[in-house]
Amino acid sequence: MHRYLLYNDGVRETTEKFLSPGQVGLLNGWGVFSTLRVKAGVLFAWERHYARMRRDAEVLHVPFADSDYLTSRLAKLIAANKAWDSTLRIAVVRNQGGVFDAPNLDRDFDLIAFTKPLANWGTSMRLGLVPQARHAANVFRGTKMLSWCFNLTWNESARQQDFDEVVLLNERGEVAELTSANLFIVRGNEILTPPLDSGCLPGITRALILEEITVPGYRIGEAVLTPADLAAADEVFVTSSTRDTLPVAAIENLKLRFVSAEECIGRIAVQQRFDEYLDTYVSQRKPL
Repeated sequence: MHRYLLYNDGVRETTEKFLSPGQVGLLNGWGVFSTLRVKAGVLFAWERHYARMRRDAEVLHVPFADSDYLTSRLAKLIAANKAWDSTLRIAVVRNQGGVFDAPNLDRDFDLIAFTKPLANWGTSMRLGLVPQARHAANVFRGTKMLSWCFNLTWNESARQQDFDEVVLLNERGEVAELTSANLFIVRGNEILTPPLDSGCLPGITRALILEEITVPGYRIGEAVLTPADLAAADEVFVTSSTRDTLPVAAIENLKLRFVSAEECIGRIAVQQRFDEYLDTYVSQRKPL
């Protein structure tokens, strides 16, 4: 994490202590968040991140701010950290409600954000497999909320077993997502990802690939996927705002059609088109 973080209207040292134990959102995971790519001082795909956070905030009854309010304050953070090319995490935390809220909080929500250097994710991923991890019929499916401890626990357990991440299955045994990424397969001339009713999050990179990217020779779309489909696929790769795309080399208990990262021609084609889209997006906007 970089030196400074954003706390409401001001930039503070990350070592400062200024949160209240009476903030119900912090104690109960009552809030929403998103992780963004900052490139050349531009918040990549900000409109999509903002729309998803606002939608999730409405579902969870979390007070929310308008886009101008948020970006004006995020600009302060990026400038303070000189984080022109970085990863940015923004969270909106509900302060009041429930039984144990504090009487001295005068804000409906707190805005908290911080930046960090871009991560090196390596050249491929090894994934574990977790059944019954997503409830596709849940009314809160696909909501990116602060209550993230299940995902963190699965991720930590995966690393203890020498995996990088885990594939999460829903109650029907279908593939949903990873704890912090979406998943795609390449099957012949098709590039496919689980539909939202699998219980997966509507990832921003996922949406851009489905809606904005065209790869000659391939059809990009959604399909119900099972572990057997992963094993039979020509390629498996993951997507996220911090990884873009990254090939999968191994999945627990599955015998994949392993190819080296350089031979994952479907994923490489997607990444090339995604890079073009990102560069065009950034070139058409002013830095914060």
